[in-house]
Amino acid sequence: MTSVDFGLWKFAQNLRNTLKAEIRLRPRILRDVSVSDTRTTVQGTEISFPVGIAPTAFHCLAWHEGEVATARATEALNTCYITSTYSTCSVEEIVAAAPNGYRWFQLYVYRDRKLSEQIVHRVEGLGYKALVLTVDVPYTGKRRDDIRNQFKLPPHLKVKNFDGVFQQETAGPEEYGIPANTLDPSISWKDVYWLQSITRLPIIIKGILTKEDAELAVEHGVQGIIVSNHGGRQLDGGPASIDALSEIVETVQGRIEVYVDGGIRTGSDVLKALALGAKCVFIGRPAVWGLAYKGEEGVREVLQILNDEFRLSMALSGCRNVAEINRNLIQFSRL
Repeated sequence: MTSVDFGLWKFAQNLRNTLKAEIRLRPRILRDVSVSDTRTTVQGTEISFPVGIAPTAFHCLAWHEGEVATARATEALNTCYITSTYSTCSVEEIVAAAPNGYRWFQLYVYRDRKLSEQIVHRVEGLGYKALVLTVDVPYTGKRRDDIRNQFKLPPHLKVKNFDGVFQQETAGPEEYGIPANTLDPSISWKDVYWLQSITRLPIIIKGILTKEDAELAVEHGVQGIIVSNHGGRQLDGGPASIDALSEIVETVQGRIEVYVDGGIRTGSDVLKALALGAKCVFIGRPAVWGLAYKGEEGVREVLQILNDEFRLSMALSGCRNVAEINRNLIQFSRL
């Protein structure tokens, strides 16, 4: 890293810390927090605490067992794992490794709708409990790090859910392990109805950042929203997920569940997100960091650290259970 790169990195870190400092906690005291309970439910299923794994691609780049290790860790902590379409282990391998895990599946819509339809039927048959339709990638954003690093999936790894599907098209340009221009940029709200026509699974839309789209999601009968800016890798200049959360929660008014991903690093981050109305948060980069560190055990440690910190932050804020976390815990400081 050059001195210029390091300076920019420090500036970004300081800016992030400054922005996060705008959201402050208002702790209540003398509340008898000798016993605490971090359990909650998502889509009617109980999980041990409100932190799940966001859909992240190519786990075998971080650890040789890849998504299999992530699935086992999530099963052990009894929380939700959203499996990525771009997994380097197949959906069947993931289920076999963690048969009792609670899993959702993240879905893209392709130009060839049969590809999307086939994988929906696969995961429904395997016992996945919801579909997470990612809607913020009609085109891949300009991901400068990937361009600078000339990222390409190594030849020994594959997008296993499509293994063999694109064999006749490998001569053309690839994008993240599959032929370029495979995603359908014509995707629209009518495709929610199409998806509802081919599956009975709950549909959760990932990638909403405005109250207008939140209202449309409710009107189209989906069961949940993940407030997300795709890890900041799509549209430059868009809001942080946490900054968009409040207006979406206010618009939805409890009609469907609202979740958030992006920027969650500590237990107090989890507490703030829940106080602002999220039902659960999902982590991406921290899970991959844990995976790179020590595989399944590393992911378990990351989840356990967040669980312990969340429990402590709850107690220090005067909350004995998740139901006691509400908007009164939050104040916004002025810079």
